Amino acid sequence: MLDALDKKIIAMLQEDLPLVARPYLEIANTLGISEEELLDRLKHYREAGQIRKIAAVLRHREVGFSANALCAWVVPDERIEEVGRKAAMSSYISHCYSRKTQEDWPYNFYTMLHGHSPEECKKMACSFATENDLTTYVMLFSTREWKKTSMRYFQEDGIEINPSASDC
Repeated sequence: MLDALDKKIIAMLQEDLPLVARPYLEIANTLGISEEELLDRLKHYREAGQIRKIAAVLRHREVGFSANALCAWVVPDERIEEVGRKAAMSSYISHCYSRKTQEDWPYNFYTMLHGHSPEECKKMACSFATENDLTTYVMLFSTREWKKTSMRYFQEDGIEINPSASDC
C-alpha cells in the first residue's frame, strides 16, 4: 500500500524532471527527504512492479513522425502472449495491447506505429505481419491529434481521481 509520501513522490515524478545535474536531489529536497531515501523508494516501486520506468517522452510530431497508425490484428488466442512479447520488443511499435473481440469486430490485438509517412507505417505493419505469420489486420491512420497526455495520479491532496461511468 502506498503511504502519503509515496503518493507525493509519484505526483512529482509525473512532472518534468528538473534540468539540473542532480534532479533526484532537487526532488528529494522539495519533498523534505534525502536523495538516498527517494532513490530507495523508486527502487522499491520498480521491484514491486508499481512503476516500470522513468523515461523521456518524445513528441513524435515535432521531430518529423507525422504518420500514426493504430493497427488492429487478428491473432490466434493461443499466440497472444507470443505476439505480444514480440510487439513489445519491436523498435517500431510504441504501444501494444490485447482486447476482447466483438461480434462484428474480430480484432483482438492492437499496435501503434509512428512513421514519417503512411507508406512507412504500411511497411512496418507488413513487416510485423510477415515476421509473425499474421494475415488479417486493418490500419487506422490518425487524421488529427486531439489530446496527448499521460494519466495523472495523486494530483489532489494525495487522492487518485478516477471517476466511474455513473459519475458522468
